[in-house]
Amino acid sequence: MELTSILKPEAVKIIGKATSKKRLFQSLGEVVSACYDLRSDDSVEALQERENLGPTGVGHGVALPHARIKGLDSVCGVFLKIESPIDFDSVDRQPVDLVFALFAPLDSGVDHLKALALVSRTMRDSNVCAKLRANTDSATLHAILTEAPSIQAA
Repeated sequence: MELTSILKPEAVKIIGKATSKKRLFQSLGEVVSACYDLRSDDSVEALQERENLGPTGVGHGVALPHARIKGLDSVCGVFLKIESPIDFDSVDRQPVDLVFALFAPLDSGVDHLKALALVSRTMRDSNVCAKLRANTDSATLHAILTEAPSIQAA
């Protein structure tokens, strides 16, 4: 599995700010709706349900929200860079500015886990995160993510 199969170039966005986690989820829902033809409300609700189980802020300014969605055919992703970091209840209590959300079919099983592991490895790479933070062009951000060294999943 490669990030190019999960993340469309148009699903990479830079937003000025999100006033809350809920507003961030709404932004993710809008992008996933536009790029993958999913209902925004369903996506936001699924993200919130998953987040209620425990925060998906993994530390170092990174969050990896994820959800399973009815009617989805394959795993897909949305990446948002937030210019004004927000509180995300992260494990290290640091605000979040890099968000890679994953959406998977209800019955995706191992594909969802492989995608999550791939995204997690990519976003744990401090060099990748530094490059993402240093750039302000969506196409460049997509290239950084999809050309990351940890591109291959097990």
